[in-house]
Amino acid sequence: MDTVRLKKLLFHQQDILSKIALGTSLNDVLHDICLSIEELIDDKSARCSILLLKGEQLFHCAAPNIDDKYCQLINGIHIGPNVGSCGTAAYLKSRIIVEDIETSLLWIDFKELALNFGLQSCWSTPIISTQSNILGTFAIYHSAPKTPSTKDLELIDYFVHFSSIALEKNAEGLMVEQLIADLQQSNEKFKAFTKVMPDLTLILSEEGEYTDIYGSSDELLYKSLSKLIHKNVNAVLPKKDSQPIMAVINKTLATNEVQIFEYELDVQKGRVIFEGRTAPIENYQKSNPSKRHIVWMARDITIRKNAEKEVERLAFFDPLTNLPNRRMLNERLTMCVERIKRSHKTGALLFLDLDNFKKINDSLGHSAGDELLVELSYRLSSVIRSSDTLARVGGDEFIILLEYVGDDNEQANIEAEIVAQKLQSVFNKKFEVEGLAFQMSCSIGICLIDSKNSVTDNILKFADTAMYRSKMKGGNRYSFYDPRLQTLLENQAELEIDLVRAIACNEFCTYFQPQISALGKVIGAEALIRWDHPIKGLIAPNEFIPIAEQYGLMNKLQHIVLKDICVLIEQLSAKNIIDDLFSVSINISHCQFNSLSLNSELLNVINDFNIRPSQIKLEITESMLSGDMESTARQMEELNKYGFIFSIDDFGTGYSRLAHLSVFPINELKIDKSLIDKVLDDGSGLKRVNLIINLAKSLNITVIAEGVEGIEQFEILTAMHIDSIQGYIIAKPMIKNEYVEWHKLNVVSPVIDVQVNNN
Repeated sequence: MDTVRLKKLLFHQQDILSKIALGTSLNDVLHDICLSIEELIDDKSARCSILLLKGEQLFHCAAPNIDDKYCQLINGIHIGPNVGSCGTAAYLKSRIIVEDIETSLLWIDFKELALNFGLQSCWSTPIISTQSNILGTFAIYHSAPKTPSTKDLELIDYFVHFSSIALEKNAEGLMVEQLIADLQQSNEKFKAFTKVMPDLTLILSEEGEYTDIYGSSDELLYKSLSKLIHKNVNAVLPKKDSQPIMAVINKTLATNEVQIFEYELDVQKGRVIFEGRTAPIENYQKSNPSKRHIVWMARDITIRKNAEKEVERLAFFDPLTNLPNRRMLNERLTMCVERIKRSHKTGALLFLDLDNFKKINDSLGHSAGDELLVELSYRLSSVIRSSDTLARVGGDEFIILLEYVGDDNEQANIEAEIVAQKLQSVFNKKFEVEGLAFQMSCSIGICLIDSKNSVTDNILKFADTAMYRSKMKGGNRYSFYDPRLQTLLENQAELEIDLVRAIACNEFCTYFQPQISALGKVIGAEALIRWDHPIKGLIAPNEFIPIAEQYGLMNKLQHIVLKDICVLIEQLSAKNIIDDLFSVSINISHCQFNSLSLNSELLNVINDFNIRPSQIKLEITESMLSGDMESTARQMEELNKYGFIFSIDDFGTGYSRLAHLSVFPINELKIDKSLIDKVLDDGSGLKRVNLIINLAKSLNITVIAEGVEGIEQFEILTAMHIDSIQGYIIAKPMIKNEYVEWHKLNVVSPVIDVQVNNN
């Protein structure tokens, strides 16, 4: 863009923004926007039109150089897929370029109208708000067929942005007018209005003088209003605060652009995080027109920022122990490996797993087990260096990352062994839980990290393999990874053979655990696969699912569960004891979800049984949302189009970002049992669950709590407006025939009442 045109553009920018900031009428601002782009665009025959979207109709707002008759004839036109350039742009929410109206299919119904007024080309861009809502359209007409250049489109986008600002500012202005109309009809109504504004508005001179202060109460000010007005920033605030403020004032006036930034300030309310927005104001004081000012809008975002920090913490830290979780460990391990590659030093990764921890959980309950894990995290933290990373990666599994243990492997072996002995020493003292003392032990696997062994996934796998070697030796010991000994892999291969045999012999069956609404109505069930081994008895999924995933057997197991689900729904439908909203959840593993055949396999089974996709709820873990978001969203959208609904299982274990949930077509969040167990603590657990529920509600996502075991938990959750629950308070998982009988008995009256009475 040449210098002359650039100067004109900057002039128009300043003029338009000033008018928007000063509240010039919407029509005048949009009129000026039209004239400005017509002056700057290459084709002098170009004519600009701005239409506003109200409901599903577009209404004329500004078109200074287009015939009024044409504007009136298209006024109020309904948007749609083939409604000229503007109607289509608003409908599709994307730019529509029509080089030749006479030949365009979009203009079939309006071609004669446009041509009669000498309009032969129309480029229309939707005006989109900061909330991603369509506000209207911004169109450029030409008297001859014409294709836009890159510069044309850049210039259009520039003025479309101005139009968006003007329209949003106008919307805010309308709200302000409505509020003012409700106040007392007196000369004080403006002051009354500004006092109820949540934001603070300051008018500051170029020297930093508080010229005017509007909005909010004194608690957001550094001092009372009377002690600030007409005082200088440098004289009022400490130097550490006044200098950044003066820098923003200078930058705003130097660039003539809106500045958006965050800052913290100690005010009468306390330490507050503000979002600041500044814009220059010309001729603010008629008595001194040469003096320059800025408008400074300050919004208190302390609550929002603290919530974001908490969400971020949940994403990277284990909610039970506050240790780094698997996600943070992976990031630190990746960085550690890169440093080791450069330095040629040696690090180590130690995989620690408690021996026989399941017995404590089974005998005393998960809350006792959690108490032990918290105590263990304190003990382990006390014996490692501050430069090392201690992470809890699930259940009773901990990982210790030692970024440096020696200049070579020989020294590293010695140092890693010393660390392993220190870790085991924390178990010398018994653990006390609920008045009982337990002598615990652990198995540790050690994998050295050097330039040769520098693949992150392999490091974790090798340490895991070494830990299992310790288990197989009886536990309470540590083992180094030995690539020549693959005892664990051989055992897995043996189990894989047993899995294939079990599938062929129909040893797998599906259990169903009911789900109820907060009002006690049965709304669905979760399908849980079990292995009824002829020798070992009933085997829980956590023992065979990892092997099935590793050897590609999950599709066969899923097929078994899906068929059992369809048979159950058929039986319940035949007895007329479920409605259209009843659904059954099936867990979809990471490898299944990424399978190219998942969609067809799901559809083939439910079509055989004439089951609707909406009756099947696909449960995926939150870790699956943190990888390739674009690919994951695409797969979910495709399944969602068929009618399948999605639930995020074990939510709250620390993998995904809540801010990203809106990207995916999620219907439900299932809060992890580890968080539900802590709602009775009236502390961080309760706050985390409440935070998840509130954020999910804001995204129009329903929330289900799993693992609800007591009536106090149920009452707290319903008070927090949980949508539904699942757990032993309702019923344990049951085989299909038992579930059908249970459902028949509990479909009439609220289930929770029945359950409580039985207790």
